[in-house]
This record gives sequence, C-alpha cells and structure tokens, in this order.
Amino acid sequence: MTRLSDAQVESKLADLHGWKRKGDFITKAFKFRKFMDGIAFVDGIALIAEKLDHHPDIHIVWTTVTLQIQTHDEGGLTALDFKLAAEIEESLKAAK
Repeated sequence: MTRLSDAQVESKLADLHGWKRKGDFITKAFKFRKFMDGIAFVDGIALIAEKLDHHPDIHIVWTTVTLQIQTHDEGGLTALDFKLAAEIEESLKAAK
C-alpha cells in the first residue's frame, strides 16, 4: 500500500460522513443508546476487519465507541483505511 497525500486524504474524507483526520489517523465516535448496542457494533466491525485483514483501534467508553484507523505498516493513511471506514458506514446503513 502507498500512503496517500494530504490532498487525497481530504478528498476521500469528503465522502465519509462524520469522519475526521487526527494526525495520521481517520477517526469517528459512534454513540449508542445502550452499552450492549455499542458492543454489537464492535462485533460487526470485527467481521469487516477480519475480511479486509485490516483492524481499527477501538476505544469503548460506556455507550460511545471511537474508531481510529490507519495503515500501521505504512505509518499513515492509505486507500485501505478509507475502504474499511466505508464498509463500516455501509454496515450501519444496512442495520437500520
């Protein structure tokens, strides 16, 4: 994988609702009504991450799940990070 330029990152972020860049990561916080709703969300992310063989950093604080994504091997953002984020967003749409 090749690291994306700043312009490429900004362009790809425009297609992802609510995702922000923080340094060499893209990140988003997801708020749920109940703790177990957040845990179910994480279970779904785990399946997507395994399929792509690309795993986000996951932080759980009660009913908020925050994801941070980067391609650790590249030390920054690649197309794979945005693919993972897009698939996570698609899974949320499908769940509604």
